[in-house]
Amino acid sequence: MRIAVTGSIATDHLLTFPGRFGEQLIEGELDKVSLSFLADELDVRRGGVAANIAFGLGALGLRPLLVGAVGRDFAEYGRLLAAHGVDTGSVHVSETRHTARFICTTDADQNQIGTFYAGAMSEARHIALAPVRDRAGGLDLVLVSPNDPEAMLRHTREAAALGVAFSADPSQQLARLGRDEVRLLLRGPRHLFTNAYEAQLVQERTGWTERQVLDRVGTWVITRGADGVRILASGRPAVDVAAVPADGPVEPTGAGDAFRAGFLAALARADDPVRAARLGAALATTALESVGPQAYTLDGPPLLARIADAYGPEAAADLEPEVKAVRPAESAVGAEPS
Repeated sequence: MRIAVTGSIATDHLLTFPGRFGEQLIEGELDKVSLSFLADELDVRRGGVAANIAFGLGALGLRPLLVGAVGRDFAEYGRLLAAHGVDTGSVHVSETRHTARFICTTDADQNQIGTFYAGAMSEARHIALAPVRDRAGGLDLVLVSPNDPEAMLRHTREAAALGVAFSADPSQQLARLGRDEVRLLLRGPRHLFTNAYEAQLVQERTGWTERQVLDRVGTWVITRGADGVRILASGRPAVDVAAVPADGPVEPTGAGDAFRAGFLAALARADDPVRAARLGAALATTALESVGPQAYTLDGPPLLARIADAYGPEAAADLEPEVKAVRPAESAVGAEPS
């Protein structure tokens, strides 16, 4: 299955604040907030939604095509993605801008405050999908994930014009998109990915009810953290898939991206959203247990055991072909920057 993952490619600067954001906020004064948090730790990690998803797909043995815009500082990052099975041949390199930056502070309750600098990502609007398709010898699916807003709209239109199935993952960019723009992104995607909060925001932005959204999308996949995943489809009852428990402390950055990678990898063999959600949940928890969205490595037997513990031996046996395709841990070269 040839999957083109369009969206952001960035460097994440992850800071840890040992207190709680809520304790620093003064009721009635939220219209003029001026706060500084003294962070105990800083980790600089490779990230960006599209790169994170492509990394996960590569780790599961696929060869996704990464489609996005970066700066000249991307060279080492690109080599590391390629070592994990990601095709970076369709990445646009800006002559003037740095690769995007995500700066995020996480408190003791795992709440996060983040700022995203677009940088070279603003040039993603100039990337056409037809050359990507031609270079790949065809595409089976285009994932439209958070990116320069004009790029998201362009890639949605182009996928439809090329007759290529696409999935919508508007995520953080819902805050930047207007009603007509969000409605365009939901014009017939095979899948819509949101978290629980974004599910409400989609309805607010579009002015559509849940049923009206479902009339326009194939399958709506709503991640709900520790409460698992809800799968919705028009005319069918909702299906809930439990989360895979974590074995220790967690760091949430990139868990949703890992879920999407696992979900799409499972769909490459069978169009079954429940089994896809199970693999996605297992990959998400694996990512949760590492600091940084691309810091995890996969090992087939432990991953299969984790699926069996969460969903039973039959579910694990059903997903064994996907797990067998996992790239060996030793191929996951390149330490994260610190």
